[in-house]
Amino acid sequence: MSFVRSFLCGRFCLASRAAARRSLLLCQRAAGASAALPGLPLLGGARRRLLTLSGLSPAARCAAAGWGAAAAAGAGPCATRRRGCGGLGTAGGGFRPSRVAVVVKTTRYEFEQQRYRYAGLSEEDLKQLLALKGSNYAGLLERHRIHTKNVEHIVDSLRNEKIEVRLVKRREYNEDTVRWADAVISAGGDGTMLLAASKVFDKFKPVIGVNTDPERSEGHLCLPVRYTHSFPEALQKLYCGEFRWQWRQRIRLYLEGTGINPTPVDLHEQQLSQEQHSRAHINERFQDQRSDISGPHLLPVRALNEVFIGESLSSRENFKSCKPSFKFSLHRASYYEISVDDGPWEKQKSSGLNVCTGTGSKAWSYNINKVAHQAVEEILNIAKKHGSVNMPLNTELVQKVTSDYNESLLYSPEEPKMFFSIREPIVNRVFSSSRQRGFSSKVCVRSRCWDACMVVDGGTSFEFNDGAIASIAIDTEDALCTVLLEE
Repeated sequence: MSFVRSFLCGRFCLASRAAARRSLLLCQRAAGASAALPGLPLLGGARRRLLTLSGLSPAARCAAAGWGAAAAAGAGPCATRRRGCGGLGTAGGGFRPSRVAVVVKTTRYEFEQQRYRYAGLSEEDLKQLLALKGSNYAGLLERHRIHTKNVEHIVDSLRNEKIEVRLVKRREYNEDTVRWADAVISAGGDGTMLLAASKVFDKFKPVIGVNTDPERSEGHLCLPVRYTHSFPEALQKLYCGEFRWQWRQRIRLYLEGTGINPTPVDLHEQQLSQEQHSRAHINERFQDQRSDISGPHLLPVRALNEVFIGESLSSRENFKSCKPSFKFSLHRASYYEISVDDGPWEKQKSSGLNVCTGTGSKAWSYNINKVAHQAVEEILNIAKKHGSVNMPLNTELVQKVTSDYNESLLYSPEEPKMFFSIREPIVNRVFSSSRQRGFSSKVCVRSRCWDACMVVDGGTSFEFNDGAIASIAIDTEDALCTVLLEE
């Protein structure tokens, strides 16, 4: 009987926590909408509360919200709700998780250790081997120590607030860890943030990125750099509602056709050659009996940045000629058919197809499509020669035109639309490219490739060869919950 009572209590506890989290985030999404969406009306109570709290100091705001001085002093606004299934904050805007999973990146130093562990290398052997490769052992070790110190700072800050913490490495991070946590924190850079997000399918479970090595990592998806060394300040902003939820849209993928293999290959911890990558896909295919599926199959991953489709890791293969010790390269273009927004199918050959979200519009997609000052200047000079430009050309104008075009490639992470880019399309009497880039709500691709992959966020790869069809779209239910702290 006691076992049954404990089991039912546990089930009720989990349900209560999930319901509380959804209720809280829905309320905060409405209350915080005035900052992001000025035209969205607020409920009377939420509007009055927002007006009342605006302009107050953190301590005064916490006090006005009924959290008392303890919140401003660091005890947190929800100190009285830490036990049981509570601790998720109040409906007034503060957020306090009871359990947090911290996903930690693998540093280059750790990667090199793991890579040569099978050979039984000592630390001195590793140092010499890295020197032969032109890598700085002391530098790698120093970056590792900086990262480790910042991770300890994050964990200590959480535990000082009586928050239960589970520290996991990449290989230990799984769906069970996500279900256990009320929130997920990625401790690393943008790559670690992408990994942390890849396992989260609950729209109401926040994922927060902290850049643990700001000098070497850009951290576009992470909190501002100053919180790396002052994480308790970020926690206080969460407690006092000094933030808004940001719902980053993500891409979902359906795969259908002949001989498809919906089993992913994880690339995060692997440095694979083309041959090794192809072998990994073959092994997965024979291990997974679902490869005969022909109907649309929703893949077990969501893309936060982008999806890339193209021939495998290397786009070139070396072939031996009849002459000894002589090799030549043959370019292998990606051959496929594409339909945008249910339009007509078009045969294309290119260096691959990139489809990104608003989050990813600042990443690879931007670098594929951006123009340089030199190109803009040369085009304007040609236009002037033909009498199409009557204004004087100077550096300021060239910079303005360049900046305006490049900024047009970016859009909000919360917009439910995609941006596709055809890389280096081949155009002749057989193949065309009516649109090289543009916004869309749906992209379908039919593979005519021999050794191609569909890579999600640079970390998960799916085989995508002749006969496979991918449908790429955004569903707002897949949005990832992140935070924007007030500055």
